[in-house]
Amino acid sequence: MSNALKSRKSWLLGLVALAVVGAGAVWYGFASRHPMVAGAAECKAARATTERLKPLAKGEVAAVSVSSAPKPPPVIAFTGPEGQPMSLSDFKGKTVLVNLWATWCVPCREEMPALDKLQAELGGSDFQVVAINVDTRNREKPKAWLQENGITNLAYHADPEGKLLQVLQKSGHVVGLPTTFVVDASGCEIALLKGPAEWASPEALQFMRAALGRAS
Repeated sequence: MSNALKSRKSWLLGLVALAVVGAGAVWYGFASRHPMVAGAAECKAARATTERLKPLAKGEVAAVSVSSAPKPPPVIAFTGPEGQPMSLSDFKGKTVLVNLWATWCVPCREEMPALDKLQAELGGSDFQVVAINVDTRNREKPKAWLQENGITNLAYHADPEGKLLQVLQKSGHVVGLPTTFVVDASGCEIALLKGPAEWASPEALQFMRAALGRAS
C-alpha cells in the first residue's frame, strides 16, 4: 500500500473528528470574488496552467483535482507569523499552496514534514507553502509541535478562532483535514486536494514545478 493510500485511510477516520469540531459552529458569509483579481473572467488565462497540470496529477498526487475552470477562491482571513491579520492577497504575485492542518489530525501531522521539504525545495520569490493551523484550543501547542518535530521551513499561520474553516466548509473546499489548494500568482485557484498527499515525492515536485512554469 502506498504512502498516499495509507494517509487517505487515516484521513477518512479524521472526518469524524472534524464533524464533531464543526457540529456546533455558526456559518458566516464569504465573498465570492477574490481581491487579487478583478473577477473570475480573468482566471481564463490560468487554464493553460491547469491543462499542463492535469496529466501530472498521478502517483502520490493522483487524488489532486485540477480545475477545468479556474476561479478566485473564497476570501479567507488568518494570522501571520507575528500574529498580524493576513489574507491570500498578501501573497499577490506568488503561487501558494494553502494547507489546513491541526495537531489533533493524524494525517495532517504525517504530511507536515513533506510540506516542510516542499517549501525548502521550491520556496522562493514565486512560491510559498502557506500552512494554516486551525487548532482552537491551547494556542501554543501547534507552535511547540512544529518545533519539536523539526518543521523549520514553514512560516506559522493560524486561525485560532475557527472562522476560516467555517468559510471553506461552506464553500465545499473542506470535508475533512488536511485540505490543500493551490492558488496561482494571479489569485486563481487551480487545484484542490481533500485529503493528504506526499508533497515531497517526485510526482508532487513535478506537479508544483509545472504549476510554477519551471522546467522539471
